[in-house]
Amino acid sequence: MISDFLKNFGILTTAEIEDFLHLGTIRNLQKGEFFISEGKSCKEVAFIKSGILRSFFTPESGEEITYCITFPNTLMTAYSSFITSLPTLENIQAVAPCELLIIKKAAIDQLSKSSLNWVTFFKIIAEQQYIELEKRLFLFQKEKAKKRYMDLLENQPAYVQQIPLQYLASYLGITPRHLSRLRKEIVF
Repeated sequence: MISDFLKNFGILTTAEIEDFLHLGTIRNLQKGEFFISEGKSCKEVAFIKSGILRSFFTPESGEEITYCITFPNTLMTAYSSFITSLPTLENIQAVAPCELLIIKKAAIDQLSKSSLNWVTFFKIIAEQQYIELEKRLFLFQKEKAKKRYMDLLENQPAYVQQIPLQYLASYLGITPRHLSRLRKEIVF
């Protein structure tokens, strides 16, 4: 699975991909367990082999705000903390049982020093993260909740039903009640 993910970029050699796989360790998270919690420094990246993670923060109001949901076959980290080594402001929690391949920051730094291919690969990953963030921002400001929900259904139909209603509603920027009404309107 991760081999295919890495091969799809067309940058890394077979030996480089094998090196990457040997650096990783498997971590399983049960529903509700955290990949990282607010206040800790993130020193690893996870490739999601299975399961779903949500990223959220808690403002002064105490209401958890879900701003990102991450699905299998993608990389995940508390990116700002990973780059700066400062404590993160976010929490990343399993909303379904997860199997993760964990790569430590020190290993990633070593890979970057070993080959220009890795530098190119990590640059592309960073660019993709920026594009996704911008896409989400524009979708949030330009489109109505129904369109945001439809986009999520189109892109991740098998997983949307596994996300608890309150997290999904928060991600869409609406109340759980509003999401329930949308679900009744949208019949496949």
